[in-house]
Order: sequence, then C-alpha cells, then structure tokens
Amino acid sequence: MREWRFWSWLLIFFFLVSPVASAVQVRDDRGQEISLAAPPQRIISLYGGLTETLTALGLADRVVARIQGDETLKHIPTVGTHLQPNVEMILALKPDLVVQGGVPKAMAALKKLETEGVPVAMFAPRDFSGLFSMIQRLGVLTGRDATAAALNRDLQARLEKVARRVAGRKTPRVFFEVRYHNLLAAGRGSMVNDIISRAGGVNIVESSQKLAPFGLEALIQAQPEVYIIQQGPMNRSPDDIYTRPYFQELRAVKARRVLVVEESLFSRPGPRSAAAVEQLARFLHPEAWGQKKSK
Repeated sequence: MREWRFWSWLLIFFFLVSPVASAVQVRDDRGQEISLAAPPQRIISLYGGLTETLTALGLADRVVARIQGDETLKHIPTVGTHLQPNVEMILALKPDLVVQGGVPKAMAALKKLETEGVPVAMFAPRDFSGLFSMIQRLGVLTGRDATAAALNRDLQARLEKVARRVAGRKTPRVFFEVRYHNLLAAGRGSMVNDIISRAGGVNIVESSQKLAPFGLEALIQAQPEVYIIQQGPMNRSPDDIYTRPYFQELRAVKARRVLVVEESLFSRPGPRSAAAVEQLARFLHPEAWGQKKSK
C-alpha cells in the first residue's frame, strides 16, 4: 500500500512540474488563440516594433531572426521583408514562435507557417491601449509577465507626466505627413493619432483609417497650425517644405512650425512610442517646459 501511495504522489509531482503546467495562451489581434506548451526559446520577429518590445522585455537572446530594415538587433540574420517574409528561411531556423505586426500583404506567408505547425502571433496596436495590451500578451507568451507589467507602468507614468504638463493648454491643429509624393497623412486609426492627442494636439485628418490620401487643396483649406514630416522608408527624401510649390500658403509653414521626426519612432508602435509623445509635446507646448515658442 505504501509503495502504491509513493508512486501515486510521484506521478502527481511530475504532472505538476511538467511543461503542461507552464502552458500559456493568449488571443492575438486577429482574434486567434495562440497556445504554447512553454515559453518560446527561438523567436522570429517580422516587425521592428515587436523586436524593440522583445528586447525591452529582456528577450534579445531568444530572437533568432528579423526582417530587413529592422536595426534593433543587427547581429542576427534577416528573413525577407515585412511585406514578403521568406517562409523557407524561417522554417530552416526552426522557430517556436513567430510574431508579426499586422501587415496584410504578409498574411499569406503567415498562413503557410501555421500550416507547417509554427505558432504565429499577430499584434497591430493602433493606440497606447493596444500597445499596453500587446506588451502584456507578449509577456504572458514569453514568461515575462512581471517584466511586461513593469514596462507598462513605466510607459504609463511617462505619459501621465506629459498629460499633467499639457493639461488645460490650447490644442494646436496638427498634420502628420507620412509621405510627400502622392501626399499621404496619418489618419485617426493610427498610433500617430494617439501620439498627437497625448502630446496636446489634435489631428486635422478626420479619416478613421490608419493612412489617408490628402490632396494639396484640402491641406491648404485645412490650414494646420503645426506640420510634422516623418523621415524614413516611407518618406526617404522629402523635399524641403519651405521650397515646395504652394506650401508657403500654409499657416504652419509661415510660422515655421514644422517638425521633422524619425519614422520608426512615431509610426512603429513599441516601447519608444512614449518618447515620441515627449518629443512632440515639447514642440507643441515648449512653454510647459519653460521654453519659448518659436516664431
């Protein structure tokens, strides 16, 4: 009888400490359940903001590949682009988790990976609420729940500090240029929109989409008080706004209220998004930091 009890307790012990006990499950931004038997050890990131987030969670050593243009971890191999990830290269690296940033053109590749049994999680936050959720879910998936919670608390504290500084101040009307040629703006379905709002401004683009085509005539009619130009892969060499035809008619240009920003900082949701709010808030409301507004 004692021997039977011994083996029964031993089986219960092994069940409790087995990988099944550490199984995790989250729902990604497709609404799909992602289940892992244990925290992943070989992660492939197909979006720069996710690489930054994984690094902030202390998981840089588990990221085994990235996409072209993602400079967060330059020493690891690339597996295609965010639009065309190379499925064969990804499979050869034997990942136990692939994370992607919600790029529609890459969805076919993700389905192929899932067909091959590779867990794929898609995260595409469009505001800070979505960003905090993404960080928390990545923390759950990777066994870094506490680190994720601490990161979110830090980001929230930084945002609250900005909010206190800009509270009660006039909200300037802002236009965010995603691309100059065939003018493209950040709409209200974008992370940029939340950055503008939390920095104490208001986006003049009323489209609910992430990106919105915007004609020059409409821009002149809208007369933004502040004009922001992102510079990066989507807007590599934007022409000098002060020499562009007809742009001199804009109130923002006349007042020289133009700011050129880093695309990856503003348009790539991740831990650095709070820094984008801080940078923009200082430009929109320099007096809140004891500085004079440029004229």
